[in-house]
Amino acid sequence: MNFPLLVRVLAKRRQLAQHDQWTRRQLEHHQTKALERLRAYAYAKSPFYQKFHKGLEQQPLSELPVLTKAMMMEAFDTFVTDPNVHLKDVESYLTTSSNEPFLGRYWVSATSGSTGRRGIFLYNLSEWTTVIASYARVYAWGGINAGLTRQSKIALVSTTTPWHQSARVGASVQSPFVPTLRLDATQPLGETIAALNKFQPEALVAYASVGRLLALAQLEGQLEIAPHSVFTSSEVLTEESRSLIAKAWGKPPMNVYAATETATIAAECEYRVGMHFFEDLVITEVVDDQYRPVPPGEYGEKIFVTVLFSRTQPLIRYEMSDSIRLTDEICPSGKPYALIDGIQGRHEEVLHLPTPSGETVAIHPNVFHDVLDLIPTGGWQVILEPTGLRLLLVGVRNRDDELKLLSALRESLTARGVNVPPLFIAWVEAIPRSAVGKTPLIKSTL
Repeated sequence: MNFPLLVRVLAKRRQLAQHDQWTRRQLEHHQTKALERLRAYAYAKSPFYQKFHKGLEQQPLSELPVLTKAMMMEAFDTFVTDPNVHLKDVESYLTTSSNEPFLGRYWVSATSGSTGRRGIFLYNLSEWTTVIASYARVYAWGGINAGLTRQSKIALVSTTTPWHQSARVGASVQSPFVPTLRLDATQPLGETIAALNKFQPEALVAYASVGRLLALAQLEGQLEIAPHSVFTSSEVLTEESRSLIAKAWGKPPMNVYAATETATIAAECEYRVGMHFFEDLVITEVVDDQYRPVPPGEYGEKIFVTVLFSRTQPLIRYEMSDSIRLTDEICPSGKPYALIDGIQGRHEEVLHLPTPSGETVAIHPNVFHDVLDLIPTGGWQVILEPTGLRLLLVGVRNRDDELKLLSALRESLTARGVNVPPLFIAWVEAIPRSAVGKTPLIKSTL
C-alpha cells in the first residue's frame, strides 16, 4: 500500500469507529443525508439514472425501481459517471492483470459470474479507501489494529485472481505496516499449511470452507499457528465449521458478509450475537420474491443494496440474490446497526424439487446442512443433476455413514413433501473449487 493511501485508510477507519458510537437517530440522519448526496450525484452525472429515475427524483427509496446487474452492464457506458470510461476498455484492462489503476485513477474488480453475466465495478480513490476501511473495521472489531506504529501480520486464503476484489484489496494493503500473505484457496492444502506455518499470522482470513479444512489440520497437528483472530467470509459458515475453528484456536471465528459491489455488508463483532449491517455505508433491504419487506425472523428471497459511498457507479436499490434473516436481538456492544442472524447463501443455491402433485418445493441449503453436517467428513457438496442428487463427500468411504446419511436425507426431503430423487454418493479427495477458489455447497447443473 502506498503511504498516502494508507494514511487515508487509517483516517477513514477512525471515522467509522466514531460511527460505531452513534445512536440510532444519528445513524438514520446520516443515512438520509448520504442518500440525498448519492442521488443528487447520480442524477447530475449518470445519463442512465437521468432516465431510470425520471419523475421519481423526490420519491422515497422504497418506491424507486430495482436495478439488476444485467441492466447495469447493458447500459455500462451511460451508467458510469465518468464519460471517459468505456466497457470495452475496462474489459481489455482486466485481461492485463495490471496492478496500476485503470486510467490512472480507478481500481477495478469483477464478479465471477457465478449467477450469470459477470459484473464489473470501478472505484475512485475515495471509494477504494472506503472499501479497504470497511474491511479494516472488521479486523479492528476482532482486535487487529494495524497502523503506522504497529504491525499486524494478516494471512488471506481466498483467491489471487487479479480481478477479484479480495485480491485487489490484498494487494493494496500489502506494506511494511501490514505484512500480508495472500494464498490461493485452489492450491494444494499442504502448500497452504507450509506457508502459514512459516508466516505465523496474527489474523487469518479465509473462505468458510477453507477455514474448516485449516482447523482440521490444526487439530491434527499439521498446522501450527496461533492467530489472535480468525475471520471467515464468502461462503455459508456452518455451525460445524464454527465449532471446529473454535476448537482449533480457542475462540469462534468472526463471520464477514461482503460482496464485490458493496465491500463489507455486515460482520460479527466480538460478542457474535449476529452480524451488524454496515448501515453507515450500505442501506440493505431484505425482501421476498414479490419485493415486499421481510420482517425479522424470516428469510428473505433477495436483498436490495444502496451503496452510500458509490459515485463512479452509483448503486441504488441494486438487486442481489442473497437469502438472509434479520433478528431483533440486541448486541451488548451498543452498536446502532441492525443485525442479521442467518445467511442461507444465494438464491441460486436453493434447489426446487417436484412434489407428487406436480408443483415444486424450495429446498434451502440448511436442509442439507442439518443432515450432512452430522457426518464426519472432510467436506461435502450437493449437486442436482438430471439423474438425481449427487453427494460428494471428502474422505475414505464409510458404508455405515453412507446408509445413515441416505436415510436421514430421504426422511428430511420426504417431510417437506417432495418426490425424493435418486441419491448418489461419491467419495472424493477434495471438493472441486471454482476459478476464484470457492466451493458452493449446493449447486445445480439443470
